[in-house]
Amino acid sequence: MSDGIVFIDGEYMRPEDATMSIFDAGFVWGDSVYDVTSTWNGRFFMLDEHLERFRRSCEGFRLENPRSFEEMRRICAECVHRAGLSNAYVKMQITRGAPAPGVSDPRSLIPSVVVYAIPYVWIWGEDKCRHGADLFVSGVERVSSKAIDQRFKNYNRADLVQARFEAYDHGCDDAILTGADGCLTEGPGFNVFIVREGAVASPDYNILEGITRRAVRELCEREGIPFELRKIRPDEIARASEVFASTTAGGVMPVTRVNGRPIGNGHAGIVTSRIQQAYWSGREAGWHGVGVSDVLAG
Repeated sequence: MSDGIVFIDGEYMRPEDATMSIFDAGFVWGDSVYDVTSTWNGRFFMLDEHLERFRRSCEGFRLENPRSFEEMRRICAECVHRAGLSNAYVKMQITRGAPAPGVSDPRSLIPSVVVYAIPYVWIWGEDKCRHGADLFVSGVERVSSKAIDQRFKNYNRADLVQARFEAYDHGCDDAILTGADGCLTEGPGFNVFIVREGAVASPDYNILEGITRRAVRELCEREGIPFELRKIRPDEIARASEVFASTTAGGVMPVTRVNGRPIGNGHAGIVTSRIQQAYWSGREAGWHGVGVSDVLAG
């Protein structure tokens, strides 16, 4: 299997040949944004939605993408095509660029565009993503959207990293963070949902507005499952019959334990399984999909 293909500022290369300046403000200051989409059976999932969110993230960080929407679309497809992958994890990012010595004004920098396609990634490994993970409600506070608007997908992720370490210290697979108001926010790269009395709820603030979360909402509406975005207190987890998460790198993922305590019967719940099955059967059938070859032909 191919290790992937990387595009950097107009050139395609193997991952082992990809390099960037250590002086880039994206590395030094975390002054960068990114987005991640995927392909399954040679089809992108909600590609334009991901590209539109990427555009909003660039605007939110005042980063000017030198590539048009259509150019980004083709670059993503070209990376997958050159890598020869059917099921791919596709990341796009823009960093501020490398300043001349002594220059601190970000307006003078030329942004750098990176896109790469690698074999599909499962955030917790395929088995746990499909059958259930153990999460930990962290004491690390999520950075407030008043400081860094979390609707913009960015690399200022130290809070997420520290929360993940805390989860590992407690023998868990990953973390859920709370915000300054004490309510649940999200995990390192995934949205969170609780199920109670057959209804699904997900946090509504201080989070990335996930594209997969949007797909979950659509599936709930299609399946007649009540869905709402609202504030969720951590103690609601103890009263939930099911908990699950969503992300590009794993889709709809059961959470079977939180803080070491089983959720429900300790297995993926009925509602979660129903949504998960609808998601993956949809992906297999090309739901919200566009073929890599169709993008390149267009």
